[in-house]
Amino acid sequence: MSSDITDITIIGGGPTGLYGLFYAGMRGVSARVIDVLPELGGQLTALYPEKDVFDVAGFPRILAKDLARDLVTQAMQFDPEVCLEERVLELNPAGDMFDLRTDGGERPTRAVVIAAGKGAFKSRTLEVSGWDTFWKRGVATHVRDPEAYRDRRVLVVGGGDSAFDWSWALREIAAELTHIHRSDRFRAHERTVSQVLGADERGELRLRAFHEVTEIHGGSHVEGVTLVHSKTKESERLDVDDILALIGFVPNIGAIAEWGLELEGNAIRVDSRMRTNIPGVYGAGDIVTYEGKLELISTGFGEAAIAVNNAVHHIDPSAKVDPGHSTSSKAFKTG
Repeated sequence: MSSDITDITIIGGGPTGLYGLFYAGMRGVSARVIDVLPELGGQLTALYPEKDVFDVAGFPRILAKDLARDLVTQAMQFDPEVCLEERVLELNPAGDMFDLRTDGGERPTRAVVIAAGKGAFKSRTLEVSGWDTFWKRGVATHVRDPEAYRDRRVLVVGGGDSAFDWSWALREIAAELTHIHRSDRFRAHERTVSQVLGADERGELRLRAFHEVTEIHGGSHVEGVTLVHSKTKESERLDVDDILALIGFVPNIGAIAEWGLELEGNAIRVDSRMRTNIPGVYGAGDIVTYEGKLELISTGFGEAAIAVNNAVHHIDPSAKVDPGHSTSSKAFKTG
């Protein structure tokens, strides 16, 4: 990482931000991406990596984590600057540029594209005894490496996509896998729920509805939990080595709300060129709103291209907004 002036800084390393990063490179400008998460990919990797995605052009079906991988590969070919686990605190307009300030340092830039999805995501936690004690000592809210759970007794908590995706993915890795939810109404995709129910019937895992964790036990590491049946109120002790509390995230646009941008609810108002009310600041993806807005990955890709092309023209008024077709782009000429 450096504090050199970059032409375009993209805030958000999800699919929209990654495509914008690629497009900036294709347009021949320097680019930087800043994301609060420890890896690029946004929700594709943080929330539903094992989920199939069906509505991205050119891919009849692709795993979210594979789509993220390919987007990263596409974006990295122009050698952008990548700043991870870093949060943008202030825009700080300064003449014809911005003195972006993050919790990792100064990141000066000539233009900004905000592609922050729904904002920063904070994991929901279980309000139970032992959570703080065993945090990162057997208690986690996301999976960094599936192999870390090989041959271990794993408890998955949650009724959404992430919980069911990881139950399905870890069932053949863990020595024992128990999946609990506080009711028998699941928010996950029907197909994934059906897969996990089938795995339960075959004895590949245990899916237990109407159960909640009330206490976490252990010494230097998690050793077990107390479960309570939410209807009968009966309690039991379950021996486990790891707890994955995949109970969702709370979106928060955070400091973005303080940057003087025109907001509509938790979204940034933009025009047809993806311009915000602050010259040099553009938006794309789920973080923006306008009449007829659709919150889709495919929509975000188009918005990212519009935002970057207009940002390039903002930086250099002699540069065309319309770059033409990629097949004739100088960025891909090899000879």
